[in-house]
Amino acid sequence: MSRVLVTGGAGFIGSHLVERLLDQGHAVICLDNFNDYYSPQLKRNNVAAFADKPNVEVVEGDIRDEAFLDKTFTEMRPNEIVHLAAMVGVRPSLTQPRLYEEVNGMGTLNLLEMSRKHELENFVFGSSSSVYGVNSKVPFSPDDPIAFPISPYAATKRANELMCHTYHHLYGMKITCLRFFTVYGPRQRPDLAIRKFTNLIERGEPVPVYGDGTFKRDYTYVDDIMQGVLSALDRKFDFEIFNLGESQVTETLELVRLIESALGKKANVEHVPVQPGDVPITYADIDKSRKVLGYDPQIKIEEGIPLFVDWFRAQKDV
Repeated sequence: MSRVLVTGGAGFIGSHLVERLLDQGHAVICLDNFNDYYSPQLKRNNVAAFADKPNVEVVEGDIRDEAFLDKTFTEMRPNEIVHLAAMVGVRPSLTQPRLYEEVNGMGTLNLLEMSRKHELENFVFGSSSSVYGVNSKVPFSPDDPIAFPISPYAATKRANELMCHTYHHLYGMKITCLRFFTVYGPRQRPDLAIRKFTNLIERGEPVPVYGDGTFKRDYTYVDDIMQGVLSALDRKFDFEIFNLGESQVTETLELVRLIESALGKKANVEHVPVQPGDVPITYADIDKSRKVLGYDPQIKIEEGIPLFVDWFRAQKDV
């Protein structure tokens, strides 16, 4: 079995992946800097779910620190990496573009360099649907030209994909880029719409809906995302880009209605201005992912929201 380094392993998607890899018998290095973008305690709670299991090591550090990374790669000897660590979110990137470029740009470059130097077998990169920008063609295909992202976050993710391709071209590294479409489920970040709306409706507080509520998103349950990531690790492509989405779009107001139904409570919707950097729609064309990656998402939003609400209400720190 592989020895897999998961960057951002204490986060929402990363912690699920660490658990799945451990269940499959892999040895896992969970690397995270536990920053304060949202409560570090939530991330430590995520880690607590697997910290005592055999074959896992939790390492705290920053991917911008090249010396730290070199020491980690040298001592822990991973042979594969899933790179999920990043400064995330479109709106915060508008006010902190330099930080996003430092973490997402230099951090990813550092990891590519370490993977080249230490001759890792496989590099899987967690990209984002935001790279498509305001794309008039829907659904979005990995083959679409995407030269114009509209937020610093999206721009860094697209630049990361280009750097991944450069390292594949120059050094023959096996690299797969996975474009995630609005992932949700247990442990979702508190700033993301589904958890944020659920929390506000549960508390009886106003729910801010941007614009007229007709923005559409391709919400993807975390279990389906795991299926795609694990397949990319298993198959070790030379260089490929895949969409991981549900290939089903839901308007914001419909999302609110689904959460209302699952909670048994009415939302107090408050319409607010559209935010710069937000795209009107994300919609994944997953034909390539189905054919090449063997990706087969199962959980539609109508089933996923009640599953999320059940998890949410079981938490002590909501």
